[in-house]
Formats: sequence, C-alpha cells, structure tokens
Amino acid sequence: MNKQWLDGMWDHMRQKYGMYLRVLDAIPADRFHSSPISGMRTPAQMVVHTSGSIVRDIAEGVASGSIGADEGGEAEVASGLATKDDVLNYARTCWARADAGIAQVGDGQLSGPVDNPWGMPLNGTFAMVILNDEFLHHRGQLYAYARACGVEPPFMWGFGDNPEGFRPS
Repeated sequence: MNKQWLDGMWDHMRQKYGMYLRVLDAIPADRFHSSPISGMRTPAQMVVHTSGSIVRDIAEGVASGSIGADEGGEAEVASGLATKDDVLNYARTCWARADAGIAQVGDGQLSGPVDNPWGMPLNGTFAMVILNDEFLHHRGQLYAYARACGVEPPFMWGFGDNPEGFRPS
C-alpha cells in the first residue's frame, strides 16, 4: 500500500462512515444503553469501540507509529454518553480525529512498524486493513441492532443519502 492507495481507501471509508452515522441515527434514542441482542455490547458501547478504539485510535496510531487503544475503558466512556446526541457527537468527533491522523500518513508510516496493545507485529498497511475489516464487522452488528430495535436501517450502498461531508465526491 502507498499513500495514493490509502487516499482512495480512506475516501471509501469516509462514505462507509456516513452510512454508519445514518444507522446510528436510525436506532431509537432510548435503546443506546440497552442490550437489544443478548451477549453483545450495547449500541453505545459498540460506538465507543468502533469509533474510538478502531477508527480513531488505529488511524492516529498509524500516523504516530503507536496505537493507544484502551478497550478496557470503553464501558466507562460509553456510560458517559447520556443521550443519542452525545453518542452521535462522539462518533463525529472520532471521525474528525481519525481523518486528521490519516492526512498525516505517508508511505513511510504505511511501511513502518506500528506498536499496538495487541502484542502482534503490525506495519501501517496491515493496521489499515484491520481498521477496515473491524469497521465493517461492527457496522454490520449495528445493522442487526437497528433491526432488533424495530427500525429499518439505511440501504447499505445509499452513499448519496449520507450526511454532508460523507457523500461521494
């Protein structure tokens, strides 16, 4: 992977994140701290994990050379997101930080080592592959949450309906 490839991948990620914001918006406000699917995180916990530990922390970690994700603290962060607006604002803030991090990434960071809390050897390219895979996995869980809460999630390829800043260029 090089910077040109990353730029294309990140543009697609931006559009996927717009879909993610739309599915979050579809979840009823009173369900973010409930467990619509037994044995899985609450929607608020899923947002803290996906937006924070995955998208923000991996993107910033590739830029800096060290991923600082603290998955053990996610439940506490989620409990502080009292309203649906708090959850959505958290997701948007994490995106802004991730996007700023990726803007700093060049070929050197993509080929260089990235320290991480998982104890496995990573370079920047592999970390970006993990970010993409993990994001899609957890976005799919949120689609299941939306359905379990009785709402129809947005069409997963409807990028043109995304919020401003997340639509196709």
